[in-house]
Amino acid sequence: MNGLLLSVPFFAIRFVLLSALSRDAVRRAAHFAPMRGAERAAYYIYQAATVGIFLCLAFLTVRASPSPLFCLGCICYILGLCLCAAAIVSFSSPDDAGMNTRDVYRFSRNPMYVAYFACFIGMALLTCSLVLLGIVSIFQISAHWIVLAEERWCLQRFGGAYEQYMQSVRRYI
Repeated sequence: MNGLLLSVPFFAIRFVLLSALSRDAVRRAAHFAPMRGAERAAYYIYQAATVGIFLCLAFLTVRASPSPLFCLGCICYILGLCLCAAAIVSFSSPDDAGMNTRDVYRFSRNPMYVAYFACFIGMALLTCSLVLLGIVSIFQISAHWIVLAEERWCLQRFGGAYEQYMQSVRRYI
């Protein structure tokens, strides 16, 4: 099976499910917080890594096997897709102030980024690709800088409520 087929459920959840649940959520998901200095570079690296992940998948194959690596890849991939779906559903219905603090957002301030990482790691394991694993690592490191910018923006927008949320819920897991 061509590795790019792994992206079909991911895109269906990330874009089709989100747009079916809320047009406003699509707009909010497309918004990137204002970035400073190194965060701007991280943003471009993040975008390039995202494109790199899917381009790389187009040249890779998945071969089903009973190996531990394949099984671990399946677990990460499916877990990532399920977490992404749960995060999308929760993201599509924020509270009255516009914050997401319910459902999976009670356990992670950034469950979508955690879901992407789990899903992409699963893809790298399923395709047995060190190159893809490297691109996913670059993606995750650059995503951290974007998360820092988003947190700064949320603090400015939501003030004390977000600060309190930050103190009670971890950034990732």
